[in-house]
Amino acid sequence: MALRRFVVPVTVDGDGDAEVFSPVLSGKLISFRYVKDDFTDGVDFTVTAEASGETLWAEENVNASATRYPRGALHSTAGAASLYAALGEAVNGKITLSQDRVKFVVAAGGDETSGTFHITIDG
Repeated sequence: MALRRFVVPVTVDGDGDAEVFSPVLSGKLISFRYVKDDFTDGVDFTVTAEASGETLWAEENVNASATRYPRGALHSTAGAASLYAALGEAVNGKITLSQDRVKFVVAAGGDETSGTFHITIDG
């Protein structure tokens, strides 16, 4: 499959809040890249899949540009958490989107400031 990048600019209102959506996406989520423009330090992000509501990235008090590679917990067909045998730590895998938009909710971003999100999808 081919890697694709989608760029989503965000400008917050006078209260420092915004809600914006990506185009409809399908494929495995590889990464998010937040590029700080002039958002205030301490900005908060909640990023979810619109249709399912699944959290893809939630972080508070972000002060600088950042890249994140979100992963979800894997489970057996019986619903039990998959764990690494030696350490008992969770096994995580890439999150898949299917005909879904990514919803970005930004809070505490300042007064009419902006930033940009890059979404990398494999598929």
